Amino acid sequence: MSEEKMTFEKSLEKLEEIVRTLESGRKPLDESINLYEEGVRLVKSCEGMLDDVEKRIKLLRPDANGEMQETEFVSEDNE
Repeated sequence: MSEEKMTFEKSLEKLEEIVRTLESGRKPLDESINLYEEGVRLVKSCEGMLDDVEKRIKLLRPDANGEMQETEFVSEDNE
């Protein structure tokens, strides 16, 4: 299953599995490198999914008159 079609949760589960496997130190070097590369792809995929979600989030904040107004979400990374 490609990372693009995996849900965020499934990608995170797979990433955790890769970390556990790499930390065990029981895989040959070539397989460990392949797992590491897969982990990097999963991290990038998860970051992309989170970025997409941040773009869709709207905040409700009161304006000067006390009326609730919809504003864009701005993450701390973008400030």
